[in-house]
Amino acid sequence: MVVVLCIVVIAAGAGGAWWHYGHTGAKQPTTTAKTTTQAASTQPPKPSFDKTQYSLTDPNSIWVIVNKKNPLKPKTYVPNDLIFPTVPTRVPGNVSMQMRKVAGTALETMFAGAKKDGINLMLSSGYRPYTFQQVLYNNYVASSGVAAADTFSARPGYSEHQTGLAADIEPLSEKCDVDQCFANLPEGKWLAANAYKYGFVIRYPKGKDSVTGYEYEPWHVRYVGVEAATEMQKEDVVTLETFFGLPPAPTY
Repeated sequence: MVVVLCIVVIAAGAGGAWWHYGHTGAKQPTTTAKTTTQAASTQPPKPSFDKTQYSLTDPNSIWVIVNKKNPLKPKTYVPNDLIFPTVPTRVPGNVSMQMRKVAGTALETMFAGAKKDGINLMLSSGYRPYTFQQVLYNNYVASSGVAAADTFSARPGYSEHQTGLAADIEPLSEKCDVDQCFANLPEGKWLAANAYKYGFVIRYPKGKDSVTGYEYEPWHVRYVGVEAATEMQKEDVVTLETFFGLPPAPTY
C-alpha cells in the first residue's frame, strides 16, 4: 500500500499531463487546464482581407481607382483585352458595347443569373475611349454648363468607363434607362441586391456625392472581382474610396 501511494505522488508532481491509477489499476491519461489553454492560444488568427493585393493606380488593375482626384495614367489609356459581351446591348456592335474580358465575362454570368430570376437586363454603355468621353462631356457642358456637367459626367481621362471595367445597366424594356427611377424597378432592385455576387458594385451610391463626386447612379456598376465586392458587402462599405482608405474626391 505504501509503495502504491508513493508512485501516485511522484507522478502527480511532474506537472502538466499526468497519470493516475483507476479502480481497475489501469493507467489513465489526464490533461490539465493549463495544457488546454496553451493549445488554444497557439491557434493561428483568421486571415484578414488583403487590400493591397492589386494596384489602385495601374490602369490594368481590376482595382484601379478613377475619380476626380485620380485620372487614368496615361489619360488616353486603352485596354488591350476588350470584348463584346454576349448580352443584350443598346447599340449592337458599337465600340461602347465592349468591356475588358474579365468584366465582360462576369457581366454575362450576372445577366444569366438575373434571367433565372425573371429579370431581363441590357448593357446600355460599357467602354468609352478617351475621344468618345471628350465629345460626350463637351456636349453636356454645352447644354448644362461645367458645374452641372461635373456632377454626372466625367472629364476625359477621369472616366471609369474608359477602364473597360464599368457598365451602365438598364432594363431590356428600356424603362427608366440611365435614370434614378431605375432603382425602384424590379431590375434596379435585383441589381442592387445581387451585383456583388458577380464581382460588381454600385459605384455611385445614394447620398455619397461628397465622396465619389457624382450624383446617385443606381444603373452604373463597376467590376472589382467577387472577393472584393463580397468583402465590401460584409463590411457594409459602399464606396471604393472608403473601402481602400482613400480621401474623398468631390471635385477636380
